[in-house]
Parts: sequence; structure tokens; C-alpha cells
Amino acid sequence: MSLNKKFQIYCENNKFEINKEQIKVIDNIENFYKKNFNNSLINKIFKKNSCNIGFYLMGDVGVGKTMILDYFFDQVKDKKQRFHFNEFMIKFHDFVYQNKSTKKDSIIDSFVKVLRKKAKLLYFDEFQVTNIVDAMILGRLFKKIFEENICVIFSSNIKIDDLYKDGLQRDQFLPFLEILKKYCFQNELIIQEDYRTSKNPNFDRFLAPINKSNNFVFNKYFRKVTKNKIKNEKKLEIKGRNLIIKNFYEGVAKFNFEELCNRNLGAEDYIQIANNCDFIFIENLPEFNEYNSNQQKRFITLIDIIYEKKIPLMITSKMDLSSMKSSKSLQDIFKRSISRLYELTSIKYSYL
Repeated sequence: MSLNKKFQIYCENNKFEINKEQIKVIDNIENFYKKNFNNSLINKIFKKNSCNIGFYLMGDVGVGKTMILDYFFDQVKDKKQRFHFNEFMIKFHDFVYQNKSTKKDSIIDSFVKVLRKKAKLLYFDEFQVTNIVDAMILGRLFKKIFEENICVIFSSNIKIDDLYKDGLQRDQFLPFLEILKKYCFQNELIIQEDYRTSKNPNFDRFLAPINKSNNFVFNKYFRKVTKNKIKNEKKLEIKGRNLIIKNFYEGVAKFNFEELCNRNLGAEDYIQIANNCDFIFIENLPEFNEYNSNQQKRFITLIDIIYEKKIPLMITSKMDLSSMKSSKSLQDIFKRSISRLYELTSIKYSYL
């Protein structure tokens, strides 16, 4: 049975709308699969140093990119790995640190050879680059990944040519864009509707504005979720640093926004928090603007990681989601965070 037919049955079984634009993507990714995962001798000969070994799916927030690629990823039987991009780069930097004796010029080769043993397919959901250190090495890293015939699928809100736009020293990032364009088939999914917001109208765990009434609802639900759970401070050790979660109740954690985003925390810290939590409460989400863009950037990273781990949220906020503002430089990226917040605070992600 074709991937197209299987996908339509999958949508029907899950009561998903069957969208013709999504079906077109399924057809394209099925061609990608046949080209790269057909083990016939002829295919192997023509596949060597293939230029369509990557599939880059671009589209606005909430149009079903992740749903499509998740479905495809589940169909692939070969060795595969799914990464949040920050998590992948942390693994790379850890590998570099652990192999200090390896020559600098060959460390990427060594890393990719280890990677090749574990995966024939890599999947990066909501791919974006914000770190200049990562931007400077990505060209060499992904060139080697593709040369090793490791297939890569990406979903992103951003076209390849617009990645890391206006970023620091972007000229050093341009070789990576050329690598992506050379090796990847770029497919744009255009749908006018954000399925996350339109299909999740019953979100009652995002409370705005911050007032006595909403604080009462927030704290009442927190007591309900933590009933009969024991409070113990949780100490996370992250490369020689200690990160303390003060309000921790056997997997349920409560934070003030400033605890999470007004300190020098990054993806590695948020990954460790997410790995130890089943439900997260966040109080006092501010209105974002040009003056707190660094905090907003951390919040975007946090929400990406929480979404990747599928952790339910409850939040009190100065602004409701429909009128949430942003610093100018993060407007496009923040659309994804808002869309994900609709989902993470909806009935879909229940805890009780």
C-alpha cells in the first residue's frame, strides 16, 4: 500500500481533516523515501553522492508539518534518530569535549562516523539556528553527514535562504545554506489555517490577565495536581553546575517566569528540567518587548523543548495568547511558540 493511502487511512482513523496540500507533501516524501531507502543494487549505484538526500519541509505554524514528518518517521524501519536541534548540538559539543585528543580537523568525521552507526535517518523538527557558535560549524558538519549518505528530514517555519537572517557574522553561515540547498529537496506547505489554535478551543490552563481570580484558579489546580505528592527540592547537575527546582512534587514543578528566563540558562538546562518533569506550572509571564528580548529568546527555547517532550503546561500571563506581543527580531519565531502554547495548555495535553 502506498504511503499516500496509508496516510489517508491514518487521518480518517484519527479524525484528522484530509488536506490536499498535505497529501502533495506525502507524495513528495514518498518519492524521497523510494529514492533513499530502496536497497536494490541499481538504486545504490545511483544514490551514491546523491543530492536529494535531505527533505526540508517549510511552512507556517500549525499547518501539520510535524504531524506529517512524525507519521513518515514512524513508517521508516531503518535505524533512525529524532532530535531537537539544540539537543543534537549539545551532543556534538559533548563529543568534542570528550575527545579532546582527537585532531580538530578530524573531530567532525569522527562524530559523524559514530552517528552513522546509529542512524540512517535523522529528523529535526522546527529547525532553526540562533547560536553563532553552531552557525559557524554547521556547513562542515552537515556536509559530512550528507556525504556519509545519512538522510535528514527537517521541518521549519523558515525558508532555507532566510535561516539565521540578520544573525551575527551571517557570512560564516552561508556555506551551510549552500549545503542544504545542494542536498535537500525543499517543499513548502501552504495552508491558511493554524490547526493547533483552531482545533484546540478549550484551553483553560493559560490564564490572563494576572489577577486574584486567575491566581486562585492557578493555585487551586496546582494543589489538585500535587495532592498526596511529596515536596522535595530537585537538584539537577549540569556539567558541574547545580540547578535547583524548589517547588518540585514528584515530577510536577512550579516556576516563576524569572526563575526560568531571567537567568543565564540555556537549552541544556531546559532539556534537563523537561527530562525530570511531567507537568510544569509557570507564573507571571510578562508582556514581551524590545527590553526583554533575551528573556523572550530563552522562553522560546524552553517552549520548543517542552513541546518536544509533550509536557502539559499551566501558565498565568499578563497578556492572553491572542494578543501576545513580541520583540521585533523574534516576531516570526514567536508565532510558533504561541501556536504551541495553545496546544500545551489545551485539553489534548491533560495530566489528571
